[in-house]
Amino acid sequence: LLACLVAIYGLAYRQGMDKERVMQICGAALQPAGIILLVIGAGGVFKQVLVDSGVGPALGNALTGAGLPVALACFVLSGAVRIIQGSATVACLTAVGLIMPVIEPLHYSGAQLAALSICIAGGSIICSHVNDAGFWLFGRFTGATEAQTLKTWTLMETILGTVGAIIGMIAFELLS
Repeated sequence: LLACLVAIYGLAYRQGMDKERVMQICGAALQPAGIILLVIGAGGVFKQVLVDSGVGPALGNALTGAGLPVALACFVLSGAVRIIQGSATVACLTAVGLIMPVIEPLHYSGAQLAALSICIAGGSIICSHVNDAGFWLFGRFTGATEAQTLKTWTLMETILGTVGAIIGMIAFELLS
């Protein structure tokens, strides 16, 4: 947005460019950002619906009650939210909001909570697909098709998130 304001000043005011041409340039520049903001905003609404509906404790208890170690439950929960709605940021925030009622009474140390945060962060970037703003940014800026982006970006993000979560799980176990 700031870049468009600078462009308006530089192109329209100082260079005397036609108003319609300046608006066309700014519109083309803002279109990808608008889509990204829309996706993230919708994800934020989804997160708040899950948190406000009381799904958090039920879902967290179901995951830990199923016998999943808490670090793995953090990864799975964050990954599930990521796959459902797309945004890594919203997946992290949602997973924290849903898992905190379960882990808060366990009084983990700061280092243990940091390890769980790594597990959540790892889950939040796996399986990037068409709901993810980063998927589209990568595809648009590299000129890759959707199929190519799925084969490269999605695979890279999944490997990165899984390896990171495994490191977080190992750290959590070592700190326990």
